[in-house]
Amino acid sequence: MEKEKNKVLLVEDDTNFGQVLKNYLELNDFVVELCRDGILGLAAYRKERFDICLLDVMMPNMDGFALAEEIRNVDPEVPLFFLSAKSLKEDILTGYKLGADDYITKPFDSEVLLHKIKAVLKRNQELQEKQHGQFEFIIGNYHFNSKLRILTINDNSVTLSPKENELLLMLAEYKNDLLLRENALKRIWGSDTYFNGRSMDVYIAKLRKYLKEDSSVEIVNIHGNGFRLVVPQ
Repeated sequence: MEKEKNKVLLVEDDTNFGQVLKNYLELNDFVVELCRDGILGLAAYRKERFDICLLDVMMPNMDGFALAEEIRNVDPEVPLFFLSAKSLKEDILTGYKLGADDYITKPFDSEVLLHKIKAVLKRNQELQEKQHGQFEFIIGNYHFNSKLRILTINDNSVTLSPKENELLLMLAEYKNDLLLRENALKRIWGSDTYFNGRSMDVYIAKLRKYLKEDSSVEIVNIHGNGFRLVVPQ
């Protein structure tokens, strides 16, 4: 039985560049829908499911950052890549804060982009298929179910995003012990680059907010090494 092809939403206002990239990805066994601006891209995303989204940042009507926020409201899990000529650190960090899996500055090597797409899709598939021996944890006064991605305290629950869930799961597995930054970055983000590290710091900050209802629970920075989830014994 032939394997189903992965579907890509490509939102790019440069007609020539967008068509060339669409053709290249289709030659490599992807199904690609090309949209010329953010509004059309959002309409396409609301209409059908995609396995990954490639978003230009500077577009008319709705820019890539605004589109990413809208897509995250529909589906917090789909991988997002920003493709942009904007290379300022502030723009790149904005992309990662919006939950991007990668931020690629133009011009770029299409073959490198292809391998990055394949790596992210493979990683996500492995995370979905992976069955952890333990999926329920008591973290102070919290109950954490990693299968359902739910963190609960005093009958109040929050549903975690996939990256929040995987990061808290690793912290719980290493409870009161050191979780190396490098290990977390490679398992969840696929590589331990500087910008992936900054992205992980954003998710650590989110987890700290979720855990603030129990003052005995703390995520501690171990300078230069990683993090430790401190939980009373």
